[in-house]
Amino acid sequence: MQYKPYEERTLDEQYKNLLKDILERGIRSKSQAGTTAETPGGTDCITLMGATPMRFDLSNGFPMITERSVKGFWKQAVGEIIGFANGAQTLEELESYGCKFWTNFITPEKCAKRGLPEGDLGPGSYGAAFHHFPTAEGEPYNQFQNIIEQIAFKPHLKTHFISPWIPQYTIRGEGKQQKVVVCPCHGWLHLRILNNKLYLHMFQRSGDVPIGVPSNMMQYAALLMMLSKATGYEPGEYIHTISDAHIYVDQVDAVKEIIERDTLPFPTMHFNNDSTDFWSYRVEDFELGDDYERGDPIKDIPVAI
Repeated sequence: MQYKPYEERTLDEQYKNLLKDILERGIRSKSQAGTTAETPGGTDCITLMGATPMRFDLSNGFPMITERSVKGFWKQAVGEIIGFANGAQTLEELESYGCKFWTNFITPEKCAKRGLPEGDLGPGSYGAAFHHFPTAEGEPYNQFQNIIEQIAFKPHLKTHFISPWIPQYTIRGEGKQQKVVVCPCHGWLHLRILNNKLYLHMFQRSGDVPIGVPSNMMQYAALLMMLSKATGYEPGEYIHTISDAHIYVDQVDAVKEIIERDTLPFPTMHFNNDSTDFWSYRVEDFELGDDYERGDPIKDIPVAI
């Protein structure tokens, strides 16, 4: 991965502009998710449908927001996507890949409600869809393995596509039982080889922009780096499109503070694994450079559960 020198990197305010856009053009809407234990019926959010895509040229630095510090959890975000690609479906499996922030979402109550074993995200979760998607033939289908093989076979194709959605496990209604604790919010991936570089467009169904999106930005940039290594192409752009981009109403004060803060250049992220074996990659292969300059943490942003 060839980065521009730190002092030559362009300041990237796309994330901050997205927050502004939601506040200016978003529509107040109801949500099932509550941001505290006292709001089990849901917390209103400000929703913008079809937000302007963010485009990240990785040569300009790793897309890790600088207005507030995310240094404390970037490894969990990267560990999560590695775990999902490898089929992790339980709390224990995710933790083995370095991701420990699912505890509040995979409660015994939610698992019981969906008829799932305790600690199980369900057969409609990311790991199940990515690694062992159900097929008519009965054999589980590994999406990442097949896409890597297809890129090697016919790199020019426009059909290098991966989906986290297994519809029969996410549907609700009379006589139907959802078979996933949290319906996948991100991870629709379109990969393209252009000018001998690998481009990754990640479509996100639903994005909690103050809390979830900074993690998504980091993990899919890391995924582009891993897939580039596995396929032998230089990383091109990572494009991030959010369909339902939202801010919960009790996050607004923190959002306004983020918008007022200075933006600094994106940092360097090293990937220290020379193998082309995608399945060998782990979060320990990533090393954040010492050029990550950032604002102070904001520790009291409410999290929707």
